[in-house]
Amino acid sequence: MPTHIVIALLTVYSMLFAVSAQAALKLPETVKVDRAALTSEPMCDPKISPAWREAQEIEGVKIDASPGCSPDNPAWVAAAVKGTNHISMDTLMKTGLSPDAIIKTDDLDGDGDPDRIVIKLEIMELNGKSPDFPGIVPTFDIAPGIQPGAWVFAPKTSGMSTENFESVRANPLLRLPSPVIRVEVGDIVQIVLENTHYFPHSIHLHGVDHPFSHGEHGGQDGVPQTSEVELMPGGRRIYQFQPRQPGTMFYHCHVQTHTHLAMGLAGMIVVEENRPNNWLQTLNIGGGHVRHPSVAVREQFDQEYDLHYHAMDKELSDIVQKYNDPRLIARDMNQRYDITDATEDYYTLNGLSFPYALRESLIVVEPDQKIKLRLLNSGGEMIAIHTHGHHATITHYDGVEHNPMAQIMRDVFDMAPAQRLDLKLETINDGKHSYGEGDWLIHDHREKGITTNGMAEGGSMSSIVYKSYLGEHGMPKVSHFGIDLSEFFTKEYYERRYPVWQDLDEWASLGSPAGQMGFDSATQTSLLNALYGLLIGLAIYFIFVKRERIKQSIGATVSRLKSPKGSNE
Repeated sequence: MPTHIVIALLTVYSMLFAVSAQAALKLPETVKVDRAALTSEPMCDPKISPAWREAQEIEGVKIDASPGCSPDNPAWVAAAVKGTNHISMDTLMKTGLSPDAIIKTDDLDGDGDPDRIVIKLEIMELNGKSPDFPGIVPTFDIAPGIQPGAWVFAPKTSGMSTENFESVRANPLLRLPSPVIRVEVGDIVQIVLENTHYFPHSIHLHGVDHPFSHGEHGGQDGVPQTSEVELMPGGRRIYQFQPRQPGTMFYHCHVQTHTHLAMGLAGMIVVEENRPNNWLQTLNIGGGHVRHPSVAVREQFDQEYDLHYHAMDKELSDIVQKYNDPRLIARDMNQRYDITDATEDYYTLNGLSFPYALRESLIVVEPDQKIKLRLLNSGGEMIAIHTHGHHATITHYDGVEHNPMAQIMRDVFDMAPAQRLDLKLETINDGKHSYGEGDWLIHDHREKGITTNGMAEGGSMSSIVYKSYLGEHGMPKVSHFGIDLSEFFTKEYYERRYPVWQDLDEWASLGSPAGQMGFDSATQTSLLNALYGLLIGLAIYFIFVKRERIKQSIGATVSRLKSPKGSNE
């Protein structure tokens, strides 16, 4: 190739690269994402009746008001208190529960409340693969557009796993987390587990006072390696106990625990102190607010909340969305999935992530109240729950009352996996218990705990919100500060298609940049690689063309080095 042609090619290439580099310095225009084009959702679930928020009495059961946006179904509360065997058919139909879901009988100690409790649980899958169509079913969103595969212990229902024949949305009773079970010291409790799933399962009564074995009911510890055979699909097993120690406990599947627990098969068991006429809310399904607290709780507190923190690994939850064959799911979960390489991606409070956690898991308070908080960490990592604007007191660790003289007050509460804490939250505006009325964040203080699949704001964030800061529809009244929560109720936000700070100012100065002018970084890298290739090719070409002259030069050099003079030199 003539030298002048080579020089011309290199000159043209250098000019093009210089032009691209110059163009890359030009700032692109800002393009605003059209809010009207987003799949915006209503902040409050339109399927939930506003009447559910009100204080009411059903079947003789007094149900506290729950002023949040999406309260639990009050019919569930009535059924959980009276038992499905003591309510009218009309109320039972409003619950969707099976007639034998919660059976209460026999006042054994004569104190005015039932002492023999039978609770029937099923094992259900959420957001799983269907052989009938390409999508997932039944669907349960933990945040807008976020549908991880999950398993739950669910109360026995009378209907389908979906809302109806036309919907793929999950039956409201089939949801994260597994329900809180609440019983009294001295109750004879039977948890009847019906394995309606395609895998073997069990129940481990973690921290609950129970015998190792109980005749025909098996080992009762739930551990296949030591105490009982796995409950196979289609099987039925009774776990019976009579607790002697009150406290906040834990139940979960102990078959392949590293996956089954992480998939959602975990819930609280609360053992209350024995009191006369103590008709307990045996199941707390949903958002955590105990709308019918026990007699013992009412003696000391104005309200009670169950706060169940959980985390899920996307790699694990995606497995059930890949296959219809349980053998393939078992292979990927039990043999290919490595929890030591896993990361937690979804952080939830009572089964939901921000912003949905604002719908259900707000702690709504008034000044000068005492609030009972029961916390469970069923995730695989340490968490650090921070109560903004408040210092709470730790009263119980893992179901055991702490020495009153050593009960400490703090605003960050470290919780190991499987740990439970009971907290006393007081809203006295004294600069210590409370800083005053407001909308105060409560969240996991680990940075990743406020993300959903790595996107913030998300995770297990919620609020301690005073009623004066609560809007008429039950959401925190933040609009008067200029804060718009609606952007978080869009799928596009969690798909990373909506700029986080687009609307902070009228110029959208932190919006999305338009298409890059000139060459982007990838193109520039390609051009650089092409240049390197061209130079290498030219070098090879010159070596080939001038090979004889190069050989002669090398030969002459070697001869000089071998000559005596060359050697002496």
